Amino acid sequence: MTSRLERIIGQRLQSLNRLRACGVNPYPHSYHPSHTAAEAITLFEQGKSSEAMSLAGRIMARRKMGKITFLDIRDASGKIQLCFRQDILGPQRYEFLQEIDIGDIVGVKGELFRTKAGETSLDVSDYTMLCKSLRPLPEKWHGLVDVEKRYRQRYLDLISNQGARNIFILRSRIITAIRDFLDSRGFMEVETPVFHSQAGGALASPFLTHHHALDEGLYLRIALELHLKRLIVGGFERVYEIGRAFRNEGISVKHNPEFTLLECYQSYSDYNDMMGLVEEMVSHIAREVLGDMRIQVDENGIDLAPPWQRLYLRQAIQDCCGIDFENHPDTLSLRSRMEEMGLEVDPAKERGRLIDELISTFVEPKLIQPTFLLDYPVEMSPLAKRKRDDDRLVERFEVFVNGMEIANAFTELNDPLEQRERFGQQLEERGEEVEIADEDFLEALEYGMPPTGGLGMGIDRLVMLLTGQSSIREVILFPQLRTKPKS
Repeated sequence: MTSRLERIIGQRLQSLNRLRACGVNPYPHSYHPSHTAAEAITLFEQGKSSEAMSLAGRIMARRKMGKITFLDIRDASGKIQLCFRQDILGPQRYEFLQEIDIGDIVGVKGELFRTKAGETSLDVSDYTMLCKSLRPLPEKWHGLVDVEKRYRQRYLDLISNQGARNIFILRSRIITAIRDFLDSRGFMEVETPVFHSQAGGALASPFLTHHHALDEGLYLRIALELHLKRLIVGGFERVYEIGRAFRNEGISVKHNPEFTLLECYQSYSDYNDMMGLVEEMVSHIAREVLGDMRIQVDENGIDLAPPWQRLYLRQAIQDCCGIDFENHPDTLSLRSRMEEMGLEVDPAKERGRLIDELISTFVEPKLIQPTFLLDYPVEMSPLAKRKRDDDRLVERFEVFVNGMEIANAFTELNDPLEQRERFGQQLEERGEEVEIADEDFLEALEYGMPPTGGLGMGIDRLVMLLTGQSSIREVILFPQLRTKPKS
């Protein structure tokens, strides 16, 4: 039995053939509209649209009233109504409208007017087929209700879902605002390699690939840090990169295997300077993109205006679950205490990762307002400098908003001997999961890196926050999905 979709495609193929039989090219090479839909409407509202104009867009709706047909078209700027009249187009051209379907892309010429219903519309004097659509769009009133289909066929989601379009428009503006903020403060944008001979700069599992000409394995980068700090050694005092990073780990509402990361490094500064940079930058972005530093996410009203709350990690964990990690200086002791509380503890995790589990389980969900969580145990941060008054800790903070981590920063370790020692300690504790010691990076440190503050911020999570989304897949145009089995 022929399906409804197959019947529609068949009908549209017949229409396509009729167009060609009449000498119409259904896929012309170009068309040059004089205005966007939004520009046309604005000019008309201002009384400045006395002359004919041309527009182009995809047909989203159709209504026929005798010898008048109304079509709605949408371009990147928005929607506008078109009015086709038989007395203007002539019977043959008007009748030819039956070959135009919802989803087709057309170019039109005419003059603007206001209908009796008060809607600004284009009175069409001529039209051109720009692209014949062979498949029907999702139903007008339902759009794409299949969430997975929305992600797999994002183009349909963008056509039918203005909310999805708005998220990605805002994402672009957020990234532009980040660049504007950093550029205005003397930072230089750079690009560093995606392929690394060793995986480093974070504690994460990398993707491995192979270069045939070199006949050697390469890793997709898990962070941008080590190459950016090489540039600090080389004398660039303020650098940043907005780039893709890749981690061969789990997928969740907060994690995608490839994600966009901002990392920036500032010479002659520390994590206190980075705290000021972060709260100024995020509040600036909110003001520029949303027009307000106060945002609403679900039931939570969040104020991004500086200064943000500052909490010490040790005290925060104590307050949230009663564990003082300083009373448990080794893995066995901390694991036993967590098991006493009824927690399931992975026996493969060492002390630093157990503390991280306490943060994500007990502390993170409670941090709704913007919060800096300060001063982490040294084994959790091999690239961070020890705290000035307590060498058991490092000068590191993570930023949490609405129960989600969005940034991580250090006073960067620039002692090459201690850095080598830290990598060695990691190797003993974590074996194959260690951040691989990058000999070239260590050699660069031996030439001397000035005191430096470093910051990493997840762009996808920042966009989630500022657009009120609970899943990272809503803010990535093409999130990673399991390959569909072939039918």
